[in-house]
Amino acid sequence: MGEITDKELEAIEALKKYGGQRVAAEALGISRASFRDRLRSAARHGVMGFKPVPEGFEISQIATRAEDGSHVKMRPERGPEFQVPEGMTVKGVSALVDGQGRVIQQWIKPTLDQVHNAIAEALEKRFAETFISVPLPAPAVTESNLLSIYPIADQHLGLLAWGRETGDAYDLKIGCARLRDCTKRLVAQSPPSETAIILNLGDWQHTDDEKNVTPGHGFTLDVDSRYFKLVQAGVDLMVDVVELALQKHQQVMVRNLPGNHDPHAHVALTMGLRGHYREHPRVTILADPSEFFYYRWHNNFIGATHGHKIKPAAMVMDMAVTRREDWSKSDYRYFYFGHIHHETAREVGDVRCESFQTLASKDAYSHSHGFTAGRSLTSITLHAQDGEIGRHRVNIPPPKRTKQ
Repeated sequence: MGEITDKELEAIEALKKYGGQRVAAEALGISRASFRDRLRSAARHGVMGFKPVPEGFEISQIATRAEDGSHVKMRPERGPEFQVPEGMTVKGVSALVDGQGRVIQQWIKPTLDQVHNAIAEALEKRFAETFISVPLPAPAVTESNLLSIYPIADQHLGLLAWGRETGDAYDLKIGCARLRDCTKRLVAQSPPSETAIILNLGDWQHTDDEKNVTPGHGFTLDVDSRYFKLVQAGVDLMVDVVELALQKHQQVMVRNLPGNHDPHAHVALTMGLRGHYREHPRVTILADPSEFFYYRWHNNFIGATHGHKIKPAAMVMDMAVTRREDWSKSDYRYFYFGHIHHETAREVGDVRCESFQTLASKDAYSHSHGFTAGRSLTSITLHAQDGEIGRHRVNIPPPKRTKQ
């Protein structure tokens, strides 16, 4: 039970002096709730004229009345603070409230944390099969005054589209093959810049967990394959993208941003890549929990986010306010985002704000709403002092609708 403290003794003396809890609490400069807590603790030691509290009970209330002094109410002692069991998450909370809506009791409903378990299992299997990357020989010649950026917008791995319904089939196998082929062609076109940034702009996966619904609104998704397989395929695919870039560039940086479809799954991708490349001298996996990416390279300042929470004008404002030094030391500024699945470009001030097309086909929802856009993968080349000096592009031809 421990020894009585000086603060508890101080509360007892104040109660005797002022005769009421409210006045005594004010005199001590503490809240009435804190004052009552000190009295309850003191009462457990039997120093307020009451017998010590029996084992298994605790004081729930101390009342003070002028006519008959103080008395206490006891109740069975509460258990320890509730902790969610390992491997589980809180599924929901039920509450019993009074007529004014104040909480009387709450019931916490834990459930198995299927998402985290599936991610852990997928990564464990991935590392067991390929424990660490074996460095490829560096390219013989690279240009130190050039930087290549490879934006990947809305890959939506695991999206399932039935060609007869949407006009263009898409599944996990098609999505992986399409990005591998486009990256191979794009890297071959791009100049041999010393450094490349692979910039995953979010929605790399179509689904964030095994529920196959959007995390924010709970919309049902058309999904191909099991979640375990999807996570593993995503790590393998990004490794292939990095390995292709290493054939042309001396240093490769990778940043994975969260999207509205994969706000948690993108963490698995990043951790998987960090494990794979943890001893690689030419690969840097940026593990940053922020939903924004900022990077200044010589006279260029680059920003990026997925784009589902913020408009271009606000993107530029965040860029200027949170990175004042980088802003002041650059003449050329760019902000890249995805989410909308089509290409746009506008200037906010002198900042070029740009969205990119996706390689993914339309699912049934997008098709039924008439969403149309081209599909492509782009690389952007920046010069250390002159800003953007060129870009390359690989297009996916539009689907040919066949007669049924």
